[in-house]
Amino acid sequence: MLAGRDPGRLDPLAARLGGAAGPLETTTVDVTDPASVRSLVGRGDVLVTTVGPFLRLGEPAVAAAADAGAVYLDSTGEPPFLRRVFEEFGPRAERSGAVLLPAFGHDYVPGALAGALALAEAGERAHRVDVGYTLDGVRGQGFSRGTLVSLLGVLLEPGFAWHGGRLVTEPAGARAWRFDVAGRTRRGLSVGGSEHLTLPGLAPTLQEVGVHLDWFGPATAVAHRLAPVTPWLARVPGAPAGMTRLADLVGRRVAEAPTTGGGTRTHVVAEVRDADGHRVSRVVLAGPDPYAMTADLLAGGAVRAAAGQLTGTGALGPVQAFGVAGLTDLAASAGLLRA
Repeated sequence: MLAGRDPGRLDPLAARLGGAAGPLETTTVDVTDPASVRSLVGRGDVLVTTVGPFLRLGEPAVAAAADAGAVYLDSTGEPPFLRRVFEEFGPRAERSGAVLLPAFGHDYVPGALAGALALAEAGERAHRVDVGYTLDGVRGQGFSRGTLVSLLGVLLEPGFAWHGGRLVTEPAGARAWRFDVAGRTRRGLSVGGSEHLTLPGLAPTLQEVGVHLDWFGPATAVAHRLAPVTPWLARVPGAPAGMTRLADLVGRRVAEAPTTGGGTRTHVVAEVRDADGHRVSRVVLAGPDPYAMTADLLAGGAVRAAAGQLTGTGALGPVQAFGVAGLTDLAASAGLLRA
């Protein structure tokens, strides 16, 4: 079933996707009317949502799934929303028997898989794991309108990281990490990810988790220097609302979809170090265009969930939900393979 707020856009999509079998079933649902979302979801249903920015618009869907005992997958890359799913809605989902799988796309399934594989190879020597995301072949506008609006919308929000064996608040971009992949040295900026929330459970000795995005090119150094300022900016009266207006303005001026033609390639690196700082394992994954990968991961995860292949309840990471072998198989079906 396709659900959305605009029947005029749903109907042509339903006809195209249904093909010779006839149009898919559709229903009109709007996240500004939470009751309409709740009426959509029942126990055992599988709900996939791409409605963003998630920090503004994502709560009705995850709340409905958590309370109904449904399976929930989303495409968010927004760290504050991701943390909220685990800390606020996860316990509600456990009580109802629901399963919540947030950020089930390019953000942050590849890093979770690479990190899990590297931690398994490191064993009890694992003290720190760093994950780096980078892209090659970007030509034109590399990100969708939704991604850009979401990114701007969380710039002043608190970030997080795993330091000293616990989750701590930390501004995005506070740390930088250089890593080599595909014949080049990359520089990624730190960001909160599902890896911080889920990888520590796989390795009892793990004390540090870093997730880094090499997406910002020449702006990387500037963003890194400005990171310590963002918590102070967030306290300026009107600053968060102003950032929201800026995000909406930018959203109206860029193309809805990337203009790269799907030619972008993604690379993800996970490196584990021991307590002395020596690297003990390294895993590199390579995959297709991030948006195509996200679509295939969401679809594949939903199909497997509907077939009863999930393990556990509450808010789960991809490895906890499918196991390393199952997630490796799912990732391969989306074109994400070990390099």
